[in-house]
Amino acid sequence: MRVGIALGSNLGNREEELAAARNWLRSLDPGARFSAVYETDPVDCPEGSPRFANQVGEILWGGALEGLLDLTQAYERSRGRKGVRARNQARVLDLDLLYAENRQVRTARLRLPHPRMGGRRFVMEPLAEICPERKIPGLPGTVRETAGWLRKGAMCRRIG
Repeated sequence: MRVGIALGSNLGNREEELAAARNWLRSLDPGARFSAVYETDPVDCPEGSPRFANQVGEILWGGALEGLLDLTQAYERSRGRKGVRARNQARVLDLDLLYAENRQVRTARLRLPHPRMGGRRFVMEPLAEICPERKIPGLPGTVRETAGWLRKGAMCRRIG
């Protein structure tokens, strides 16, 4: 199944962290696809938080989705992410599972599609680069249409 993953970093060398995460995700799926990198204002973060470098990838995954969640969280920790932290605090790396084909998942640990992705320009705009016509369960239009509706939101500019 095709699984969308958001990548974000706002501490350290943001672009190097995203490059390392892309390489790691390619170890799971050599055919992984990625958007360009975007610089974005922090959304719902503590005052004074640095800007993020964000992008979106899509991988082919054949295992259990909670197994993929375990792998992404372990990788985040290997890059210095703290296990216990305040909500939306600055971080070296954040990997969020966004969707898994057209599946809807509701467990104690995982909700897919990601419940806030449709309101986040820093997710939808990069996602529109790699799968503009994808329909995400729970969103009213295609990825491209949803990204267009968010263009008046927080700053989100392509940097690489």
